[in-house]
Amino acid sequence: MPTYWPFFALLALVVLIHLVERMRPGLLVMIEEHILALLLAGMVLISFAQVVARYGFNSGWTGALDLTRVMFAWLILFGMSYGLKAGLHLGVDVIIRMLPRRLFRICAVLGAVAVFLYAAILLSADWLSVFGGQARGGAVFYWQRFFNTGLGMEMLRWPDWMVQTFALDERVPRWLAYLMLPIGLALLAYRALEAGWQIATGHREVIIAGHEAEQLVADNRNSVSDED
Repeated sequence: MPTYWPFFALLALVVLIHLVERMRPGLLVMIEEHILALLLAGMVLISFAQVVARYGFNSGWTGALDLTRVMFAWLILFGMSYGLKAGLHLGVDVIIRMLPRRLFRICAVLGAVAVFLYAAILLSADWLSVFGGQARGGAVFYWQRFFNTGLGMEMLRWPDWMVQTFALDERVPRWLAYLMLPIGLALLAYRALEAGWQIATGHREVIIAGHEAEQLVADNRNSVSDED
């Protein structure tokens, strides 16, 4: 039977992030950007080394593909909350921008609420039973199943020196590889609530990226005029 301690752990993580963000906002941004950069750089280096080893020395690491897949999943799951925070997600807002200002803000807040509900349902759909829904399970219970069973990855294994030094199982546990699934969704839900509050209080317009093309034209308008 599933227990609910992972939900309390995720809540504690979100509260900690909120407190750090209020006290040292620049520190949290730096940490998030460094994590994303390390994941991306790690994927590139592992893939490059694997290509050199395979075609140059007819060898390679059997767990390289699994590791790059895990790192790519972590990049997406961790990056989606950062993208929401920084306003990097693409979206279409042509219709709602034709609405009156008050109605536009309401629609923008509803967009943030929709993202929060999306993350909450993926975390655990059990709460939908209050509204008559039949869905069960979610990312938390999916991760917890691997945590309780201790299953390992098929090809991803610890180095021999780590197995011998720390008495680890040979295979990397699946719960560790899938840990970013509930964490990423919890961060996405938090960022959606944060964005919704910012929109409601007038500190932000929408949760999606702004009009980058229009901004680019505006930034270069003066330089084009000077050349003419």
